[in-house]
Amino acid sequence: MSRKLADVAKQAGVSEATVSRVLNGRPGISEATRAAVLTALDVIGYERPTHLRVRRARMVGLIVPELQNPVFPALAEVVAGALAQRGFNAVLCTRTGSMSEAEYVEMLLERQVSGMIFAGGQYAEADAPHEHYMRLLELRLPVVLVNAAAEHLDFPRVSTDDAVAMEQAHAHLAYLGHERIGLILGPPDHVPSARRLAAFERISKQATPELVERTRFSLEGGHAAASRLIQRGVTGIICGSDPLALGAIRAARRAGLTVPTDLSVIGYDDSTFMSCTDPPLTTVRQPIDAIGRAAVEMLAGQIEGAPVSADELFFEPEVVARGSTANVPTR
Repeated sequence: MSRKLADVAKQAGVSEATVSRVLNGRPGISEATRAAVLTALDVIGYERPTHLRVRRARMVGLIVPELQNPVFPALAEVVAGALAQRGFNAVLCTRTGSMSEAEYVEMLLERQVSGMIFAGGQYAEADAPHEHYMRLLELRLPVVLVNAAAEHLDFPRVSTDDAVAMEQAHAHLAYLGHERIGLILGPPDHVPSARRLAAFERISKQATPELVERTRFSLEGGHAAASRLIQRGVTGIICGSDPLALGAIRAARRAGLTVPTDLSVIGYDDSTFMSCTDPPLTTVRQPIDAIGRAAVEMLAGQIEGAPVSADELFFEPEVVARGSTANVPTR
């Protein structure tokens, strides 16, 4: 019994005396501490005392910001399929409705989910509220984050290498003769955007603030940001998402320019139907299938009590060259 107490105490980050008080139903224990101890029992695989048994559902919460960007439905499909192969059902939650990410977390906890996978969430926004993530850390619930997160959130992460993505996109345009290259990114506190900007500043000889635009991830945001870059004389634009790139193409047309004859545009994700746009979009492909399966493997490992490193697992992207990029225009 003493070894069992020691194992649970270590997993929960509390003393053996605290574990004993929880198991014996003694008063004076906070709800967060009690939940952490019970979660530790489940993770290690020890059977709960009869009076503390709660059947944990074979469900996993998958929380994404939206479904309008095709990359998120594609990821959801991969994750749901991989979870089903392991006997879990995915509960898809999107922040486009009336519920916030924190409210979804509480709902999923009430349903006794086995774990959660987040993609494109508030963890990637350094200035966003993170209290619900800290609660999950305290509960020691199995969690995996897809793509870059704020440094203080010590969860297992699986990410596309943003620095490599920027290097590849910039190298593609440079090969085509472009020198004045603009960049459209997300908000200043968006961690993946910060990584891409750092890489851009490192590799671009002409990286200046006037060549970088920040906006929200939408077609409209891309349109507005690209319009400003076009006025500053860029010949190529690298965008932080495919919708941003489509907005940039629309801005070029509104300015009387032709893509790619007058302006080259590169997107990010290689989401569904990007090969069917006019022109077909050159973009940085995220390995969504590999990322989704790795996220599920990481989560399943935690659920089964296996040691899972909190170090970030990187996957390398690749530029898919299509019709939205061409040689620099001669002027």
